[in-house]
Amino acid sequence: MKKLFLTLSLIFFVSATSFSQKYAYVDTDYILKNIPEYADAQDQLNELSAKFQKEVEAKYSEIDSLYKAYQAEAVLLPEDMKTKKENEIIALEKEAKDLKMQRFGSNGDIFKKRQELVKPIQEKIYNAIQEIAENRTYAVIFDKAGSLSMLYTNPKYDISDDVLDKLGYSYNIEKK
Repeated sequence: MKKLFLTLSLIFFVSATSFSQKYAYVDTDYILKNIPEYADAQDQLNELSAKFQKEVEAKYSEIDSLYKAYQAEAVLLPEDMKTKKENEIIALEKEAKDLKMQRFGSNGDIFKKRQELVKPIQEKIYNAIQEIAENRTYAVIFDKAGSLSMLYTNPKYDISDDVLDKLGYSYNIEKK
């Protein structure tokens, strides 16, 4: 009987505390679309990416030209010259791959620039969300835009506009 009473008490306590917790969600895509600095950062990243892409494509175009010239001359060249030209082409291919990694790799120039431009904006958003959560005593705030699957969301729990208010931005873009 004592075990039954303890078990029922525990179940009651757990269910009572779980019902008292508050949840909310935000849509970070919506928030970011309403922050002009984010759009500016994206434009800068797109321009830089296009510039770097042209630079990489120029390298590969140079390699392609050298390879075509090599194929045309290969029949007439002595073996040592063939080897020299092949090594030259291979070295240029390695240079092009290295340049591509330097620009677009996981620790490349684009990644660093994205960190420089976007990370401060993300931190502002996170801090605003954290402050709202603490002031309103939310236990959990989900991100609707993230990889979390949310099959249904009640708009009454969407605090995205509150985050924009906290950051001092107006809502220019409509919610879906």
